[in-house]
Amino acid sequence: MAIVETRNLTKVFKQGELGAVNDVSLTTEEGEFLVFLGPSGSGKTTLLRMIAGLETPTSGEILIGGQRVNDLSPRERRIAMVFQSYALYPHLTVYKNIAFPLKAQKVPKSEHAKKVEWAAGLLGIGKLLDRKPRELSGGERQRVALARAIVREPAVFLLDEPLSNLDAKLRASAREELEHFHESVGTTTIYVTHDQVEAMAMGDRIVVMNFGEVRQIGTPADVYDEPADTFVATFLGSPPMNLVRKDDVIVGFRPEHFFPVSVLAGRAAMPESLRAVDREGPYVPVNLRVSHEEYLGSERILYGTVEGGAFQGNKVISRMPSTLAPQWDSGSIHAFAVIERHLKFYDPATGKRTAPRPGPWR
Repeated sequence: MAIVETRNLTKVFKQGELGAVNDVSLTTEEGEFLVFLGPSGSGKTTLLRMIAGLETPTSGEILIGGQRVNDLSPRERRIAMVFQSYALYPHLTVYKNIAFPLKAQKVPKSEHAKKVEWAAGLLGIGKLLDRKPRELSGGERQRVALARAIVREPAVFLLDEPLSNLDAKLRASAREELEHFHESVGTTTIYVTHDQVEAMAMGDRIVVMNFGEVRQIGTPADVYDEPADTFVATFLGSPPMNLVRKDDVIVGFRPEHFFPVSVLAGRAAMPESLRAVDREGPYVPVNLRVSHEEYLGSERILYGTVEGGAFQGNKVISRMPSTLAPQWDSGSIHAFAVIERHLKFYDPATGKRTAPRPGPWR
């Protein structure tokens, strides 16, 4: 297992324009599953391709296992990459697709069968070795691509959105297979995706990127619960974090932390219901005028505008269990609350996290 490190890595495609990747420094942990997460154009794939040796950095260094690899070819870096398209050879059988890297590495032919059967067995495709890629499902093709990568026994796996061509149901099962695969081989893996669900479910840590810059690196809990800036706060989460203006600061709180006071009180929302909220700590009382709701089966998403108080006039969203059954009629007003310890504070000029601000909130 190898540790991957980048030092001040930058890639500029056209002189005078903003770099696709700008001054990125990061270090994986040994055997870690690290996810690059960001919207289209954030630089995550360009960063992955530089690590792979498919793009040349404008400046900065790349180290794999402590060795500087800027001048080494992809093959010499001992990495294996799985692309979004899987890039299987359509005229070759599954067996020959998996064995192809062994031929390129000049592994003795007598060892091919043993290595191919080992990789295919690990991924449950041993019965598919005589088939052609066109005879396989999307999930099976993904496993063939992984087997072709693992048969080389690389120091690092690089995965570039390998699930994006699958339908929603198949993506969920393929994600589970990838997690089991990583647990089995224990190889350092870097995974690129724009899908926050994939990132949160699979990553040991997440590198959140935008416009070629790293905005935050942390565990899924870190980046979700303690977002470092307003971009991270609104990119992770569906619905995203509420951001409201209060004097000279932006205040953020997750929709699941913004709830009708009757949830804790267990009865109709009355002024005395706020006593139940008191048990959770100091709170911000909010009157919400409902605009509309979305029923999503297990949960309801409620949209509205704050009436009076500290967040007067701001549009906000609440997420709550669908088992709550009050009338959320358009135009109706309900008593809501946010526990103060769930509030996050950001500088309006920079968008970066700032120190907590005291009330008054009432």
